[in-house]
Amino acid sequence: MRPLRTILLALIPASLLAACAFPPENALYDQSPDIPPYMQDNFDDYVSETRDWIASHRVFLTDDHEMEIARNIPFEVRPEPMDANKPSRGVLFVHGLGSSPWYFHDIAVAMAKNGWLARSMLLPGHGTRPGDLSLPDYDDWTGSVAHQVALLEREVDEVWLGGFSTGGNLVTSYAARNPDIDGLLLFSPGIEPGSDLLFLTPLVQYLWDWVDADPEDNVINYQSLSTKASALYYRSVTDVDDALDAKPFDRPALVTMSADDSVLDPRAMLRRFETHFTNPASRLVWYDEVNAPSNDSRIENLNSNLPDQQISSFSHLSALFSPDNPYYGAKGSFVFIENGQEDIERPADRALLWRSAWGYTEPGKYHARLTWNPYFDALIDAIGEVTN
Repeated sequence: MRPLRTILLALIPASLLAACAFPPENALYDQSPDIPPYMQDNFDDYVSETRDWIASHRVFLTDDHEMEIARNIPFEVRPEPMDANKPSRGVLFVHGLGSSPWYFHDIAVAMAKNGWLARSMLLPGHGTRPGDLSLPDYDDWTGSVAHQVALLEREVDEVWLGGFSTGGNLVTSYAARNPDIDGLLLFSPGIEPGSDLLFLTPLVQYLWDWVDADPEDNVINYQSLSTKASALYYRSVTDVDDALDAKPFDRPALVTMSADDSVLDPRAMLRRFETHFTNPASRLVWYDEVNAPSNDSRIENLNSNLPDQQISSFSHLSALFSPDNPYYGAKGSFVFIENGQEDIERPADRALLWRSAWGYTEPGKYHARLTWNPYFDALIDAIGEVTN
């Protein structure tokens, strides 16, 4: 998926000339009958019923249907051994716009090894086909988050919330208004969008059905985006703005941000961290070639220019994944080859690819998207420090 600002700049003038945009004729852009139920009485039923729904309504991209289902359903990882005392601490993860619960697989496994009950939920409209992103309302997203928090609170004494991108907005809004939440883990939170045209999306959704319709080849992330979905993201931005403006978040929070994030405004998020995440135990992990422009001692700077690993910068999503991840890792099966560099010759040998944020260019190098975190172990350590 291309950055929203790039898409809107191209889309909005055209929307004045046409009432509706049609993607290619494909079941991917049709809609399921409804969103799946999400108000089950327990997490096991939630997983089971969501699995059945996805199996019945997903438009599969490969022949391995079980793999695709497994990487799109909610999941939990419990600490071992299973017969030990019940965990006292739990974390609920909420994925970003167009992505899946599996985005938190690596972090959930690592935290479970440290004694956490880690759960990752599915936002309504995800896991099946891009067309389903036009089905939920914002209340479905906030309602599903609130319900999963309530289920987790039954099992543990201490509850943290984690979120990526849009999911970061949803959990921050919830935690800011609910003091029983003990802290936040935010990965590229979408609080400060990179587009100043986002406010137009509630209008554009009535003029144009799709912001972007790209070929779908990624089993854990939609490549296409409906205007209804972009309007929901905008709603999450205004919601988290209201929540943080009403009261800064005073409990511990870990925030990660790439200075080269093409989706967000990293420096605006840096300023937001300084002013609205006030707990002294909070930390911002800043991935950049130079130190963050801040005197805040809570900021940890990590170099994102790693030529010995053929890495030029960090992307919007790279913090989440271990280099060993089988899908997005350094030797993973999926590569974001298309990265906004249409005029650069693409090497046939993937070993020659460099990695970066969207759109980064450098003479003589073709950059695919960076989809893993070379500092993943350090990130898990940082989570441990902030949560302790």
